[in-house]
Amino acid sequence: MDLTKLDQELKLRKYSPETRTSYTKTIEKFLLSNQSARDFMLNYSDKSRSRVRSIYFALKFYYEKVLDNPFPEKLPLVKKSQKLPVVLSKEEIKRMIATCNNVKHQQILSFLYYAGLRLDEVRNLKWADLDVDRKIIHLKAAKGEKERIVFFHDNLIASLNGDHSSAGELLFLSNLKKKYHKRTIEVIVKSVAAKSGIKKKVTPHTLRHSFATHLLEAGVDIRYIQCLLGHKDLKTTQIYTHVANKDLKNLASLI
Repeated sequence: MDLTKLDQELKLRKYSPETRTSYTKTIEKFLLSNQSARDFMLNYSDKSRSRVRSIYFALKFYYEKVLDNPFPEKLPLVKKSQKLPVVLSKEEIKRMIATCNNVKHQQILSFLYYAGLRLDEVRNLKWADLDVDRKIIHLKAAKGEKERIVFFHDNLIASLNGDHSSAGELLFLSNLKKKYHKRTIEVIVKSVAAKSGIKKKVTPHTLRHSFATHLLEAGVDIRYIQCLLGHKDLKTTQIYTHVANKDLKNLASLI
């Protein structure tokens, strides 16, 4: 079974290594199954929405980009259930950062929150992306290869405490001088949250959610927040209007 063309097409379209691996495994299983696209999809009907979508788009990519054929099935995608993001208070954020004894881990937490970065954006951040004089961070390895500018918070500048390295080097390197693994950062965040006495389910993205919500509660225009987060669609950013408690406080004062 030769899946070379599949991998080539994925690379040409700049799909992430994770997506390439996922699509390749899916198509390999599909070809071995000798099933139609619909029957193969039915094998995953009891799985999560994200899993169903992953299978669907892997098959669609294979048919259209590798076989150069139209995808034969118009399979309905599971309707997304809208789950509100978990948000920490400013006090909880500060407590997490203060509780963390490892300086490098403390810096990672700070960049996740004070810059609202995604997990991969923190992992790929380079010293050259930081402009202390202009107080901006130029994200060149953002999701979908869409560059964006975010503010360089004073707390982040202070957290680096004069540290510096070569311009091309990653800002965060493990003890083995390698890029942090996603799972490592996830464990760091979960562990620090637990030590801080926070009972909520906390992930790296929780800090990004908190960043956006706190800005909204402070009165920042939602379109500015959209730009800071790098959201293509304003609807994605509007989820934070459901968890911001600025208006809820005002309503509570009426009774």
